[in-house]
Amino acid sequence: MNRILVFSVLGLLMTAPCHAQVRAQGLFDVEARRAALAQPALASVRAACLAIARDPSWASLKPIDGIKAVDGSNADGGANSYSWAVMALTGRALAGEPASETSLRDLLLAWAKGRAFESTDAESEASYGLKRVLLPTIAAYAVVNRSLDDGQRQIVSGWVDSLVRRVDRTFGTDADRTGHRALADSILMTWGAITADDALYEKGSRGYRAVLGQARTDGSLALETRRGARALWHMRQSLASLTVMAEVAATRGVDLYGLREGEANFDRLLSYLLNGIAEPEVVMAYASENESPGPEADFRRQDMSFLAKRNYGRHPMAWVEPVAARERLGLATKRLKALLARSLRPDRPLVDELVGGNATCFWGR
Repeated sequence: MNRILVFSVLGLLMTAPCHAQVRAQGLFDVEARRAALAQPALASVRAACLAIARDPSWASLKPIDGIKAVDGSNADGGANSYSWAVMALTGRALAGEPASETSLRDLLLAWAKGRAFESTDAESEASYGLKRVLLPTIAAYAVVNRSLDDGQRQIVSGWVDSLVRRVDRTFGTDADRTGHRALADSILMTWGAITADDALYEKGSRGYRAVLGQARTDGSLALETRRGARALWHMRQSLASLTVMAEVAATRGVDLYGLREGEANFDRLLSYLLNGIAEPEVVMAYASENESPGPEADFRRQDMSFLAKRNYGRHPMAWVEPVAARERLGLATKRLKALLARSLRPDRPLVDELVGGNATCFWGR
């Protein structure tokens, strides 16, 4: 083989997406976090990783063919038990519990071999349900990767990759530019980082910029704040996905938190949400459009339930953990840390699909 051909082959091997081995860490540096959690200084955070008990019944969870659109606000509940099991086991495995790591490996393998979720409806709400289970699955793959042999790794990564490609679709509606799309982009970016698929990573990264580009000068997002009583709810959801994308970028040494598009940056959007939480009147003019508001028809009654735990112990504000863990200057971060200390810390561990699982375990201090 001549020298030119040798270098060409090597070049292809170096640039092609690699599912056989995790090159990057995705949401966070798994091994660094694993080591940190073993230190006495993070004993309380390690306890948060182990706070959700391992349920033996999780081993008998059967793969579901797909997610169906049931109503206008959520997806088929068949995936809820799976995603909760994955999030709980991922935290426990990261904290160093061998039995949970084994259980997590076996669960991922069983659902990968069963080709779970591959018959998900080609419809916006069903696709949203699929997105919600994907980030926890991707985080689990990064944590359990060391327990997989090459054949197992290929099975799980091939399954996840096919699902990631499935959520990268548009539906010709406003959902293509809302938090639904931001969630999809956070998935593309995370999986692209883990598998060294730079095209996938960059596509997700462009989604971050697109959200900032849609922001008004006051930091509000038009397609989210028009949602009546759930205006602030949807602002929070978009910020959760922006946080995931910023954390993934940080593993590559890129600061998306500081990125500015026009007059908008992460802190501008965060400040608007915090202003709305403190004084809901801030959002009333936009919320009065009352577009697809959810169960509450009165736009003046802002739904603040995202500030508390939901079913299965999920917490919609789990994304606060990574933001608060960073030593960032600015009033927005200071106010967010105050909110965490005042209202959210008693609810720890903060766990949510939109950040991939147990955020207290992944980032908490």
